[in-house]
Amino acid sequence: MSRLFEPFEFHGVTARNRMWMPPMCQFTASSEGSSAGWPNDWHEIHYGARAAGGVGAVIVEATAVCPEGRISPFCLMLDRDEKIPGFARLATLIKEGGALAGIQISHAGRKASSSPSGTPLVPADDEMGGIGWHPVAPSPIPFSPRHEVPRELDLPGIKTIQNQFVQAARRALEAGFDFVELHGAHGYLMHEFLSPITNHRIDEYGGDLEGRFRFWKEIIVMIRAELGSSFPLLVRISATSWLPESNLELRRDVTLDDWGKLAHELSRLGVDFIDVSTGGLVPGAQIPVAPGYQVPYAQEIQNRGPLPVSAVGLITEPAQAEQILVTGAASVVEVGRPLLTDPSLPLAWAARLGDEPPVPEPYTRGTPRT
Repeated sequence: MSRLFEPFEFHGVTARNRMWMPPMCQFTASSEGSSAGWPNDWHEIHYGARAAGGVGAVIVEATAVCPEGRISPFCLMLDRDEKIPGFARLATLIKEGGALAGIQISHAGRKASSSPSGTPLVPADDEMGGIGWHPVAPSPIPFSPRHEVPRELDLPGIKTIQNQFVQAARRALEAGFDFVELHGAHGYLMHEFLSPITNHRIDEYGGDLEGRFRFWKEIIVMIRAELGSSFPLLVRISATSWLPESNLELRRDVTLDDWGKLAHELSRLGVDFIDVSTGGLVPGAQIPVAPGYQVPYAQEIQNRGPLPVSAVGLITEPAQAEQILVTGAASVVEVGRPLLTDPSLPLAWAARLGDEPPVPEPYTRGTPRT
């Protein structure tokens, strides 16, 4: 058996293989009214098909912990108990397809209130029906000159959002998800607190690495204290922001050495797995996009810390994915964009690697594409 299609066990759950679907926003939820942020038919078809297609785990897209935390008005929200049955349907479909069901919970911070294309929406914007809102952030630093200056969170505001993360995690578990992932990457609120580029606070949530990490630490401690330790907790990180070395101000960002320290602290606090991505903190970063361009960062994080990690980013061939795992660069491979247009891609990759494709029983008469 190939390494890619070996089971992967962590914190009491087992994924049937190491080819996972990462969280990818669909921007298809209703934006207003009582149905805002609910999963709908599209989400059920989308996630159910990828699970039946053979991945080891499906991580549902960034799901906001509150309305103001949405990336766009068309994002999912797990902000009320009434939505638990809708998300339970997603979890059930994913697990019936044979995959672990995960969900990423998120707050978009200063990058909230955007269109699906990334255009900032302000409350008075008539082009999108005035459905934008004022974002919040650790410090009043806009993402770009086009974006609103976010409102700096005060201490009660910080505590409110931390509790919203805890309650969203509770709802996810009550809905039947196998694991929860905290979104600490791509320039969203958790990432904003951690980076000195976006966090200029002078209170206990700013300053040195320990202060900037406090927002994360308290959320994780609260989740484990309230919800226990019986479920896996993942964190997605941006291991680099791809900032130009010529800019001394930008070079102050979180380093790989910092991530080595943080990986040990995350493990101590009760995190089980690190989903390694990159970028998203500042606009205009020069990213050397190429096959597997983020894999070296996953390997660095895994080598420096005690936790297993996943690699993601232009992993488009089965031999490439197999090499990542065989060389120990990561414990899991996440395949994103190829799965958007080919939900049964794992069946083809298993056949090409000489493995038995994980074909669902009703499809056993089918022939996997090779």
